[in-house]
Amino acid sequence: MTDKDLDLFYSELGDVRPIGPSDRIRPKGRPAPTLSQQARRDAAQHARRLDPNPLTLPDEVAQVGAHDIVGLKKNGVQEGVYRKLRLGKYEIQAKLDLHRVLLRDARTQVYDFIRHAHEAGLRTVMITHGKGLHSETPARMKSHTLHWLEEFDLVLAFHSAKPAHGGAGATYVLLRKSSEASLKTREVYAERSRAQRKT
Repeated sequence: MTDKDLDLFYSELGDVRPIGPSDRIRPKGRPAPTLSQQARRDAAQHARRLDPNPLTLPDEVAQVGAHDIVGLKKNGVQEGVYRKLRLGKYEIQAKLDLHRVLLRDARTQVYDFIRHAHEAGLRTVMITHGKGLHSETPARMKSHTLHWLEEFDLVLAFHSAKPAHGGAGATYVLLRKSSEASLKTREVYAERSRAQRKT
């Protein structure tokens, strides 16, 4: 920059002076929420505390392929029982179809479906989640459904359905026995034991 340029610069500044400390505008803190905003926040927190649904809705879950045949046997499930589930040998006692359901709604529907089935004493149900071949993220609903089944303590095992029931687009689910069903089983075994002792 030449002396001529500096002179021009200073002449343009004219009577401009630096801002003194008392002239500075300090940003205010975040304004307090209005009553309606606070009420909405409180309601959302209350709803989260009241939600009994333990199933999570993470941004990312282990992604499975649309055509992948998948399954899981949790601890305590006999291999013979799991084999019958895999082969579709158990009667499907109830079905849930998640086609055209939003992911957040599917979380609720899966939870309610399994909980009600368990309370009704059902043992084998089926969830149709589709393959998601025409969606932006193929098998997104399928991947989330398998994630939920794995974390749900009422689920003992699950496996992709046989082709006649939807193949990789549906999953068989084996549920834990309800307390009533467990009691009936114990009573049956106790009765058999008494009958054998008498003979």
